[in-house]
Amino acid sequence: MNTSLQKLTINQKRLQEHIDKLAKIGKFGETGVCRLALSKEYKEGIGLVKRWMEQAGLQTRVDDFGNLIGRLEGKNPDTPILMLGSHIDSQPSGGRFDGPIGVLGGLEVVQTMQENNIQPEMPIGIMAFCDEEGFRFNKGLFGSRGITGQLDEGELERSDKDGVTRREALREFGADPDKLTASEYPKGSIDTYIELHIEQGPVLEEANAPVGIVTGISGPLWLTVELTGSAGHAGTVPMKLRKDALVGAAEIISGLKGIVTQDQDAPTVGTVGNLTIYPNARAIVPDRVIFTIDLRDSNLDRRNRYEAQLRDYIDKTAQENGLKYTIYEDTNISPEPCSEDILDVMREESKAMGLEVVPELTSGAFHDALSMAQDCKIAMIFVRSKDGISHDPAEFSTYEDIAAGTELLYKTTVRLATT
Repeated sequence: MNTSLQKLTINQKRLQEHIDKLAKIGKFGETGVCRLALSKEYKEGIGLVKRWMEQAGLQTRVDDFGNLIGRLEGKNPDTPILMLGSHIDSQPSGGRFDGPIGVLGGLEVVQTMQENNIQPEMPIGIMAFCDEEGFRFNKGLFGSRGITGQLDEGELERSDKDGVTRREALREFGADPDKLTASEYPKGSIDTYIELHIEQGPVLEEANAPVGIVTGISGPLWLTVELTGSAGHAGTVPMKLRKDALVGAAEIISGLKGIVTQDQDAPTVGTVGNLTIYPNARAIVPDRVIFTIDLRDSNLDRRNRYEAQLRDYIDKTAQENGLKYTIYEDTNISPEPCSEDILDVMREESKAMGLEVVPELTSGAFHDALSMAQDCKIAMIFVRSKDGISHDPAEFSTYEDIAAGTELLYKTTVRLATT
């Protein structure tokens, strides 16, 4: 680590203790975390972070979306607020850092400001957004979409694997799903949202850089494709007479790769992460296959163009294999750029900190900042991830790197909040 970075303003020891203590809630194995949205572990984690916020002198509340909000008052309490934050919910086999470092880093920023007698001009909100991950109810960014009025019709009726609806889970958590509109932020009441997050990729490690500045966030398009053919005996139906749904799916999956790799320099990615085969028997020709497609790009025009090519390819492949198909759109979020004004502040402050290499990169993963971009300026800071691993107990970032990212968040926040 650069020697100049050892003179941190923020308290690295306190930040590390907070991360370690929160990681014990929902812990499994040595380093795994399972803290699903609105679960008892999530509620316990929210309670712990809420106590830390109150000990730091923040006003706190938990809204009806399940978000935890801490507030440091500004000299001008009625002006649009500056938000810092992320989430503390996890994937079922998650790690310690994905989400929490943005919440606890934000808390560390405002705690350090108070210790240095810095009162911001505008209020600062520290957000722990509910259900960023989207695992439990198969749709993420719930809390950030919620406060900005972007929820879809019927979202509260989505159910988890045990049949519990989001509405029921919110009630069990202690929220009131019938009063969600009261927890929305009026248009114009949020000025800026900044999120500190682990990179979840290999770019910073490859560049030997502890932190990076995010220039924009790719927008995810999630589709579910259902192909229907005809079942038959694997030994008696001739190949030329088959309507094999799995063969069609295999061709489409292979074709997806060709579509998204047309421009080798573009950040476009396409993934089939889930595939279900019916009847899933060795000696029967598959008559139905359902699979998911995750298409992401930082350029909406290019993503739309590739989606059109993909839909044409699905249609062509289905016809050639005698199949019927249905395409369901599950999620469609536009990519968003980060604020150039805030990027300039981060560039200046990272140099002043002595950071020698600060890569600028787009985020292929979506984050709460993507939702917040609908209402305010956004920016993100990435922290180096070991081997690019995330959503896994092996997820790892050093506390020195996390501290460097938090210091940049602190310096940026002070600049924005006091000028």
